[in-house]
Amino acid sequence: LPFRGKHMNKNRLSDQIADQLEHMITDSGMTVGQRLPSERVLAERFNVSRPSLREAIRVLTSKGLVDSKQGGGTYIKQTTIDAALTDPILNLVSNREDFFHDVLEVRHALDGQAAYYAASRATDDDRKKITAAYEEMIRLHVEGDDPMREALADATFHLTITESSHNIVLLHIMRSLFLLLQESIKHNLDKLYTIPRVHDPLTDQHHNLMDAVVKGDPDRARIAAQEHLVFVEETLHDISKEHDRHERYLRQASILGKEVE
Repeated sequence: LPFRGKHMNKNRLSDQIADQLEHMITDSGMTVGQRLPSERVLAERFNVSRPSLREAIRVLTSKGLVDSKQGGGTYIKQTTIDAALTDPILNLVSNREDFFHDVLEVRHALDGQAAYYAASRATDDDRKKITAAYEEMIRLHVEGDDPMREALADATFHLTITESSHNIVLLHIMRSLFLLLQESIKHNLDKLYTIPRVHDPLTDQHHNLMDAVVKGDPDRARIAAQEHLVFVEETLHDISKEHDRHERYLRQASILGKEVE
């Protein structure tokens, strides 16, 4: 009986540590694939023993939140907020052809708010990160040899601004929306960066957004973010329509037995 009671206390302790780890992951804005601090650092931070910490990590592993690699540390697989947001909605992706329009409509509102708060709250370090993310995006744009990397750099730029809003809920919602967006239009995202007429407007919009946030102009930042999303949504809609027209042509040509160059 004493052993059973001690075991139950140990389980409760590991659950408490697991809860603290979840809060740490959420509050710090850690992303999927990011490595947790070492066992030694975490044990000191929570003032617990390493065995208790390992048990807590096993709790998170069983939930699918982290993945421990032998001798290689523990990495984030997903966050509780991200999982709660994406899992139910991902089922819609395969059933709704216009799904990405709905995602972009939500982003239209949230990006504006994120930019507004970022311009109001960004620290010097935040502004440096935003500028660095912008410069990396422009570098890939100039090279122009990997449209998908450029699309991902675009997402990173916007998420860096959202991080600078210092609103944890907003950050996790935006991350989930980017995941949903990539899932629903992954075949169109790279095309956005191969259309010559799109490059200059995108560059101007991103620069205007960055400049407004870095200079601390909330209203201009919100408007810049919203105008950018309108442009992206309209452009992706045109790409989708063109793709549909091409698919219809291919089907018709197949029926008629025509060769397509």
